[in-house]
Amino acid sequence: MSISLHGIGIGGGIAIGRAHLLSQSAIDVVHYTLESHELPAEKQRFEKAIRNTRKELEMLWGGIPENAPAELGAFLSLHIMLLNDATLSRAPLKTIDTLSCNAEWALKTQADALVAQFEEIEEQYLRERKHDVIQVVERVFKNLSGQNSALPVVDPLTEEAILVAHDLSPADMVYFKDSNYAAFVTDVGGATSHTAILARSLDLPSVIATHNARELISEDEMIIVDGVQGVVIVSPDESVLAEYRRRQRNWREARRKLAGIKKANAKTQDGTPIELVANIELPQDIEDVQESGAVGIGLFRSEFLFLGRDTLPSEDEQFEAYRTVAAGMNGLPVTIRTMDLGADKNPKWSIHGVSDNPVLGLCGMRLCLAEPLLFRSQLRALLRASHEGKVRILFPMINGVTDLKQALAQLDLAKAELHVENIPFDEKIEVGAMIEIPSAALVISTLARYVDFFAVGTNDLIQYTLAIDRNDDAVSHLYDPTHPAVLYLLLHAFKTAAKGGLSISVCGEMAGDVRMTRLLLGMGLRKFSMHPANLLSVKQVVLNTNLDRIATLTSRILRADDPDKIHDLLQQLNALESV
Repeated sequence: MSISLHGIGIGGGIAIGRAHLLSQSAIDVVHYTLESHELPAEKQRFEKAIRNTRKELEMLWGGIPENAPAELGAFLSLHIMLLNDATLSRAPLKTIDTLSCNAEWALKTQADALVAQFEEIEEQYLRERKHDVIQVVERVFKNLSGQNSALPVVDPLTEEAILVAHDLSPADMVYFKDSNYAAFVTDVGGATSHTAILARSLDLPSVIATHNARELISEDEMIIVDGVQGVVIVSPDESVLAEYRRRQRNWREARRKLAGIKKANAKTQDGTPIELVANIELPQDIEDVQESGAVGIGLFRSEFLFLGRDTLPSEDEQFEAYRTVAAGMNGLPVTIRTMDLGADKNPKWSIHGVSDNPVLGLCGMRLCLAEPLLFRSQLRALLRASHEGKVRILFPMINGVTDLKQALAQLDLAKAELHVENIPFDEKIEVGAMIEIPSAALVISTLARYVDFFAVGTNDLIQYTLAIDRNDDAVSHLYDPTHPAVLYLLLHAFKTAAKGGLSISVCGEMAGDVRMTRLLLGMGLRKFSMHPANLLSVKQVVLNTNLDRIATLTSRILRADDPDKIHDLLQQLNALESV
């Protein structure tokens, strides 16, 4: 009997094959008491396991293939750092002495305490770092038990193999890349976990956060992994297998065709040019941007430079990151958003507590203005980097002209300081505002007097407009990008920006969703900023769209007030054949 498991789809595509289960060494750790004369040998056994684990990780780090994801080295470095920390490498030795227990139990006791501390962190990105602790501990457990850490290698000439694990670490990913697996499935993980980030980089059809796949799937069982829908089908019948094999063939053919349009100019069939740019989070992401054929970076989320660390990045450290991206893009525009912290991104060094309603509290531009020295340090770094390439500055979470004018005043102060210090920067650097709060969308004509461009953050705009937390399972199904109120705000923003002669882009998830591409084109959007992996799919829709032909259906969608009617019309719009 087949069953379906649901999780987070990563990488897209479909894989069909036999399940190979990865053992979990940390399960059911046995506790036993040692005699006092046995403790020195037990501590030596633990120290040997730490040394062997460190050696494994360092060898993996030194042998990372040239074509591996750029993030892999950084994640392995983090695991080496965690292993070297006294809380994992030394504290268990004291526990062995104190409790007269075996090394496995001492390590488990310390790991449980660390994970509990991470669980209390409000910010999602940092909270998910608990998985890194667990993954490092898993490797030490394997060395304590004498297990081989390498993944089993599968024969690429036989039926496709799919790895099923409770979790996969960055070190596992090094083995995974060379083990010929077609996909993987994990019980745990989040959208910002290292597993998810690496899976996107490998561009393999995978599903994470299934909760109990490792428990419900048996070794060598036939499974289907749908990375598009985030579904795993266990023991499918012949009709389901036939349907998914057809979908798999179609997907592969579509991907093959996409590679052929990478160098094509993005323009509609009636000749209207469309600008397709990419979103990034870290400097090393520019390799993916260059591979995608993007004509610039539409959103560099600079806040990720501030997360996952105990101290603030210095001005020089920030400058180096911004300079690297600006220079690496070889004159193409790079739009860098100032730190959008708070809400679900609270760094450990922050002195501001988490409010009862974080997304309505001290976050985004409000936090920047509450910390003027920190904000100005970032602005100085951005201005300095503008001398190295075509940098543009984007202010997040603007709610009206007052906070925008205050942000611009801080920018003027930073410019004045650099003038005094004779530090060069682009005197004509462009400045933009994000439209992600309904109040900003409604007063966009006023904001247009003070900025050079706009970027619409649809993720938050939808969330704030509909009063729906998209991360809350109880209400996330109500999160609707095609809600009439959302479409009204978007249309108003697009028209107002065009009337004032200002560029406007969409940099939220809607920009990379091919189901929304034609509707956004019909509404007047001419610049899309998205994850690099989505760019070619969006370009294909652009190339197959005639603006005159979609005008009637677009108008009907924008006039409709019934969500069901809107969804039906949107399907008709996307079903139009290219002309």
